[in-house]
Amino acid sequence: MKQVVQNYKSGELALLDVPVPGCKPDGVLVRTAYSLISTGTELMKVSEAGMSMLGKARSRPDQVAKVVQSVATNGVPATYRKVMGKLDSYTPLGYSLCGVVEQVGDGIDDVKAGDLVACAGNEHALHAELNWVPKNLYAPVPDSLAPRHAAFGTVGSIALQGVRQGESRLGEVALVVGLGLIGQLVAQLLTASGVRVVGADPDPARCELAERLGAAACGDPASPAVESAVAELTDGHGVDQVYLAAGGGSNQPVELAARLCRDRGRVVDIGKCRLDLPWNAYYEKELDVRFSRSYGPGRYDPAYEIEGRDYPIGYVRWTERRNLACFLDLVARGRVDVEPLITRTADFDDAVETYRRLKDGELKAVAVLFRYPEQVAEDGPSAHAPVVSVPAVPGGARSSAPVRAARTPVRLAFVGAGNYATSMLLPHLAQRDGVELSTVVTTTALSAANAQRKFGFREATTDLDAVLGDASVDAVFVVTRHSSHAELTRKALLAGKAVFVEKPLALTQEELAGVLDAVEESGNDRLQVGFNRRFAPLLQEAGKRFGTRNGPASLRYLVNAGRLDHGSWYLQQGTEGSRFAGEGGHFVDTASWLLGADPVSVYALAPSGNEDLQVVLGYPDGSTATISYVTTGAAGFPKETLDLVADGKVLRLDDFVRSSVYDGRKRWVSSRLPKARDKGQSAELAAFVRAVRTGGPMPVPLRSLVATTTATLAVRAALAGGAPVTLAEAR
Repeated sequence: MKQVVQNYKSGELALLDVPVPGCKPDGVLVRTAYSLISTGTELMKVSEAGMSMLGKARSRPDQVAKVVQSVATNGVPATYRKVMGKLDSYTPLGYSLCGVVEQVGDGIDDVKAGDLVACAGNEHALHAELNWVPKNLYAPVPDSLAPRHAAFGTVGSIALQGVRQGESRLGEVALVVGLGLIGQLVAQLLTASGVRVVGADPDPARCELAERLGAAACGDPASPAVESAVAELTDGHGVDQVYLAAGGGSNQPVELAARLCRDRGRVVDIGKCRLDLPWNAYYEKELDVRFSRSYGPGRYDPAYEIEGRDYPIGYVRWTERRNLACFLDLVARGRVDVEPLITRTADFDDAVETYRRLKDGELKAVAVLFRYPEQVAEDGPSAHAPVVSVPAVPGGARSSAPVRAARTPVRLAFVGAGNYATSMLLPHLAQRDGVELSTVVTTTALSAANAQRKFGFREATTDLDAVLGDASVDAVFVVTRHSSHAELTRKALLAGKAVFVEKPLALTQEELAGVLDAVEESGNDRLQVGFNRRFAPLLQEAGKRFGTRNGPASLRYLVNAGRLDHGSWYLQQGTEGSRFAGEGGHFVDTASWLLGADPVSVYALAPSGNEDLQVVLGYPDGSTATISYVTTGAAGFPKETLDLVADGKVLRLDDFVRSSVYDGRKRWVSSRLPKARDKGQSAELAAFVRAVRTGGPMPVPLRSLVATTTATLAVRAALAGGAPVTLAEAR
């Protein structure tokens, strides 16, 4: 299928061939009929992509701050690779469309194949021939509403949420600053609510259009016409609300709002304009400044948008989905007229040229629609087939695989191509001799296409079954969200593949048992979990310098994990497990490797009110490892520091940039990594590829992987019981 994409680094726009997205549970697969270009938001993004790197930085200071923090945590080279990887990737465009339901996922009962729906979301309602849309981000289209008009649903919801934030009442007067697409819809919605509207925009054509669609008066904000209209309609008191629907770097909109708003009026920001509020003007009138967040309650909440958890109507009357349905109803009943807003309807095949004309100013438009072909050729007989379990592959128990023929490349497939895979794993593999990147599988078509383009995969697809059934694939990398690791690992083992799964291996004991059942059933134990820190060069060198020990050891591991950004999927504990369940295996494995044994007991404490943890692991020889996993530390402090004490010696690791060993003669040996933190990913991948190539043992014994996973999962039981848990009982 085809999709409009943009490379944010170069500014290139393309109509790219990408795999068809799969139809997952709690959502629908939609074939697009019309999609709407947001001539404000999207063109701003397109323009930013054409800027220099300095211009991009100036336009997004929030992202610059994140880069600075990443440098402090991960070092310059790793941050550079991460940032360049993100910039030099294709990103999608679009967030408002109408289409026909092609396939219904499990758990959906309000629509069926063939129904017409309006869809929302900058990850789910893209300019693409097919989109998978979760259930809270689509709404059925009324029978009387044309598909081209229903494509306005998302943008209309944005305008509707802004009007709701203004709490307008019958007979009031409102000023709408900016009469682009959002401003035109805001003006119509206010008029439909019995509010008289004054519009302000420097474009005479837009002013004339707004007046034709019901505004009382419109004019250039720099002229006296707007101020005169406000004075006449309000008897000189000023408007009750001002809706800022303008963009750009001018501070004129907020200054105009202060001048024309009545005492204790409301100012609602819907667009993205400069907001240097003149303090005296806003203070003296005690103006109420409000923000309108996109489509309404539910926006940016993964539990609502992705997991489909609705808000009770008695507590949240107007959610994203209810706003979407409401706007569609208003258009269907003729209370809002979107047809006059459509400047051009372009064929989807002409998408790149349409964007170019908009950007260059050749096409001056309020709204532009893409019209999609009525029928698109299928990508193959299994393009829309649901993913099913791979039949068990018979075979006897084995701890090694057949040795490969000389000079035969190791063929690897990736399931998942997110940030970690593309910044920490694939760069090492793409440059490694004797490795062939065979296939990349993702649930979203564009991420697969990006990975194929950047790293040279032979194929990109959304069909997992095809990869697992491909006899030429030697090993499968599972680099997806945590909740899918165990099931995907189980399927790959049953298919006879060597498996590299990023941590965690499992989120529950039941999931872990399922993986082990697959090993027993298939006889295939070719498994490696991404516990990379034991392979880090500085830690390897420090361990050698520390040498063997005779007595018990005491190990302290401080992990300054920090707070997650709001909306991070790591916070979705209901589906993705706790943060420690997700990444704690790293630190358990590192401690166990340094102590040369698997833990036999776990004790854990957690202060109330945050995610900080103190985990104490006991080992057979009396050694202990204390992992302090904290989220409340200073952002500038190193993320990981480790101390190992035994036999009069101390090993110190400082965030993978320096290691030190003190021995009994007070000698101190230090080695410093010259350029960047190396947490062992490259060495771990080399060991895994070598094991697959030669048929030798996996880099970490399965017994150790299971022990580490069990200990990590036992932390939850230890917290619940308030007492140490022995791992024999936990198993």
